[in-house]
Amino acid sequence: MDSKTIANGILRAIATIVGILLLLFFLYKIQAVIAYIIIAVVISLIGRPLVRFLIKRCKFNNNVAVIITMMVMIILLVGIVSLFIPLIIEQGKNLSLLNIENLRMSLQDVYRELSDYFSVSRYEVEASIEESLKKSDFISTIDLSAIPNMFNYIIGGLGSITVALFTIIFISFFFLKDRRLFQNGLLTFIPPSNEQRVINSLESIKNLLSRYFIGLLLQIAILFVIYTIVLLVFGIQNAIVIAFLCALLNLVPYVGPLIGGILMVSLTMSSNLGADFSTVILPKAIYVLIGFIIGQLVDNFFSQPLIFSSSVKSHPLEIFLVIIIAGMVFGVFGMVLAVPAYTAIKVVLKEFLSENNIVSKLTKNL
Repeated sequence: MDSKTIANGILRAIATIVGILLLLFFLYKIQAVIAYIIIAVVISLIGRPLVRFLIKRCKFNNNVAVIITMMVMIILLVGIVSLFIPLIIEQGKNLSLLNIENLRMSLQDVYRELSDYFSVSRYEVEASIEESLKKSDFISTIDLSAIPNMFNYIIGGLGSITVALFTIIFISFFFLKDRRLFQNGLLTFIPPSNEQRVINSLESIKNLLSRYFIGLLLQIAILFVIYTIVLLVFGIQNAIVIAFLCALLNLVPYVGPLIGGILMVSLTMSSNLGADFSTVILPKAIYVLIGFIIGQLVDNFFSQPLIFSSSVKSHPLEIFLVIIIAGMVFGVFGMVLAVPAYTAIKVVLKEFLSENNIVSKLTKNL
């Protein structure tokens, strides 16, 4: 091997590394577009069963079925957003009527009763309470000059959200209209010898993920019903909206239910501001928390195992480990995408490495 060949090899390696770095930089710059495409793919997978139903059962042509499906999804989105407006207004009214001094006295009474019950020194408890309550006076130190900047951020955020929604809806429409559009775009980067395997993998992934996302909707519906019943029983205002929001947070594994529980208890307490803390607010918050825990037990021991075993063909323990690992590596976003990504990887491995012993055991149920 002469020096010219070695030099050419080094140059090719450097060019390859530079090309990979440029590609990664380009993907980083267009990460928002990639996110839009991923969301559009998810929407198309969720809407795909409805499109097929309208075509096969109602005898609509493809374009009409897609338009109706997109209209249904947009109406659902608008309806969901409109549900939260009364909740925000109501909570704003509750907070505006909040009497800080009465709340402070109620907290002192509750802690005094607890200190008597547990035989704790009343002086130490009251001193610690008074010290912590003094720190709550930070409200008076808020710089009101930050309000205009806050409104600018809100307006800019609304503009970004509007552009994102329009882009996602536009891409989703064409993904639903031409179900092979994403597939054909991907095949342009695949060698002809592997095209059939990629097509088979994509079809399997579409079927599994469609069932998975529909299963998630069923999971949210079950939690929504349980939470709504609990909140209505205890007379919490805007029970339906709070229940839906907390059920929706359950889509984020492990972290979402924790946030949902805190949010449900907080909104329960704020919905009863003005009532006696020790006899009304605290008992209702505890009962609602118990109802929330019951809903989580039903979800963990019934809904999730059923969804994972019947939709993505994976054992619940297998899914648990995948979500934990994805969360440690990629954070909350990784936890949300862990199950769909793992399912897609399993399908691809089965198609291309089915003779491998480990792969055959992991994918035997696919």
